Amino acid sequence: MAYHTALDVSLRSVSICVIDDDGVILHEAKVASDVDAIVGCLKRFSLDIRTVGFEAGTLTQYLTYGLQSAGYEVICLEARQVSAALAAMRNKTDRNDARGIAQILRTGWYSRVHVKSLESHLIRALLSSRKAVLKKCVDLENELRGLIRLLGVRLPGTLKHGAFDAVLREAIATHAALAPALVPLLDARLVLYQTYLKLDNQVKSLVRDDAVCQRLMTVPGVGSITALTFKAGVDDPTRFKRSRTVAAHFGLTPRRYQSGEVDNPGHISKAGDPDVRSALYVAANALVTRSAEWSSLKVWGRRLAKTRGHQRAVIAVARKLAVILHKMWLDGTDFRYGSAEAAS
Repeated sequence: MAYHTALDVSLRSVSICVIDDDGVILHEAKVASDVDAIVGCLKRFSLDIRTVGFEAGTLTQYLTYGLQSAGYEVICLEARQVSAALAAMRNKTDRNDARGIAQILRTGWYSRVHVKSLESHLIRALLSSRKAVLKKCVDLENELRGLIRLLGVRLPGTLKHGAFDAVLREAIATHAALAPALVPLLDARLVLYQTYLKLDNQVKSLVRDDAVCQRLMTVPGVGSITALTFKAGVDDPTRFKRSRTVAAHFGLTPRRYQSGEVDNPGHISKAGDPDVRSALYVAANALVTRSAEWSSLKVWGRRLAKTRGHQRAVIAVARKLAVILHKMWLDGTDFRYGSAEAAS
């Protein structure tokens, strides 16, 4: 007998539903959100269960790795598709959601989500920590700028992070009354900045020893952060059948609504990983505006900016960058700048 086993996962509990090929419910249970509890429940029911499915969520990685190590094949379902299917049910409960997911598994009407490797998640954790510390550091800098402006002291708008501490301490030295309020903030900001430097050095060290990132960085405008973010976001380049689908996966292609005589293309979908999309946009903007090296891609982006506007041109270049970076990763080749005619 074929079993279709579904899990409706929440933070503290998991609802389990097992059905057969005819949709008949064979087993239902509710256990803690723990791999050992789930495996024990399934084995008590039947040792013939081989496949387990659930929608993508916050515990996806934990459950996927744990159930795979227990010998189960894990099917991770696309959350938006599952949500649309379960919306037809009159009453929403964890039990009914598990039943609905089991029926989705039985019919095969689902999109399977790729669960990234542990290496990619560790890289993303490092990048997220670096980003969070830098954001808090900038927040404190802005707060200090506002407080010292009360005395008419205006700091340069383009002051670098490394020089901020020395410049502000010099300004505070002439206003002893504000020192008790500003120096503790400045000390806290200095600790944050030193932590940021440590995380940034770890990122650079990873990129320095990674052949894939070094290859991706041959593209003008693509730095260490963009290369590492793109690698962690893609994880396995062979999971995309065509390179052009990578841009759509990260939300860089236009949305479209077509029904009958209505055909309305909209803005980009902004689907997928926002960090990868942001990194590609920053790299494309640097390629079009700041890169001193000319290439056919830059010529095309500059030409497009004159007719369609700068922002649309940068998005279009970012879309092409996603395709090019994926193709370079698969082929193992460096970036080609194009013909001499295009560069001229």
